[in-house]
Amino acid sequence: MFRTRLIQLRKAQNLTQQVLADAVGVHVNQIRRYERGATEPTLDVLVRLARALHVTLDDLVFDETERGPSEDLVLQFEAVSHMPDEERSIIKALLDGMIVKYQTRQIVGNLSR
Repeated sequence: MFRTRLIQLRKAQNLTQQVLADAVGVHVNQIRRYERGATEPTLDVLVRLARALHVTLDDLVFDETERGPSEDLVLQFEAVSHMPDEERSIIKALLDGMIVKYQTRQIVGNLSR
């Protein structure tokens, strides 16, 4: 959850809400609203928050379980990243085809219910 990550990151760096607000260029009440979950920041503010907290936007927005391949695929994707462009393109096309096939089966399954 975004608000929880924001609080954790701010506290881990020993920043007060006021110091973070000043670094981001928003009013301290806005940081309080984000941390309460009362409102969500705009993309521009998210980028400034990530910069002020010295993290990537993904780290700020996504939970560890929400991004990236599962553990069993990490080594395979790493190996593919070292392949020549032509071979990576072929693997990407294969993956794209399998993803479309899976999504189509999901849609057809939902329509027949």
